[in-house]
Amino acid sequence: MSIVQYPVRSTDLPHNLGRKPARVPKKTRVYAIGDIHGRLDLLNQLLKTIAKDSADAPKRKVLVVLGDVIDRGPDSAGVVARLSTLHTQPPFDGFKLHFLKGNHEQVMEAFLSGADDGRLWLKNGGIQTLESYGVFKSDHTTEAYRADALAHVPTPHRQFFQNMKVMHREKDYAFVHAGVRPGVALDEQNAEDLLWIRTRFLEARDDFGAVVVHGHSPVCVPDILDNRIAIDTRAWSSGTLTCLVLQNDERRFLST
Repeated sequence: MSIVQYPVRSTDLPHNLGRKPARVPKKTRVYAIGDIHGRLDLLNQLLKTIAKDSADAPKRKVLVVLGDVIDRGPDSAGVVARLSTLHTQPPFDGFKLHFLKGNHEQVMEAFLSGADDGRLWLKNGGIQTLESYGVFKSDHTTEAYRADALAHVPTPHRQFFQNMKVMHREKDYAFVHAGVRPGVALDEQNAEDLLWIRTRFLEARDDFGAVVVHGHSPVCVPDILDNRIAIDTRAWSSGTLTCLVLQNDERRFLST
């Protein structure tokens, strides 16, 4: 486990003069986990760290998972099994749990439903996800992969994907997978932007109406700006899964 403080990088927001530091609600501690991408080993390590860290937390404890829990890593099925039953596992049975959808969950759902042929998903980690569910056939057509996937992915796992949200708010913070579209109010954002946006969001100096905590666009260490915080530290290949911890107006990080 490591506990690290990183410097804030100014984005020269036009409305920052006199702006108070962003806060979460009183008597609340928020833990936000970046993109897991099938690394059950890292998730288990980080959850142990969070459990220990939360021993002195206020009564209201919140865990937000920012999406892309599947693909690329070796055990997406194990990650989904762990997260989907986390509400039964102490101390997380006392947490408010919020699981956000990422673009990888979206394309897997589209493949399973037949709304997409799956080629994009299979080339970007879908094969590894299917293997974690016991589907091992490299010569499959996409239709054959779909048939096997439907036979092997448990219904509770598909329901877990369907129940994922695209945004969660905690006072001055908004949690999403990819980002938000500049110039659009938070309550009017399009789901496609929340799951997929990159450049227009990453380059924006706008005040989004909340500090946006996001994954999707990998960084070597958390990128902390006035208007957003990026915490996808490419866990599937780097071995570093990152968690942002928020309480009052304070920020810190836990990582594997």
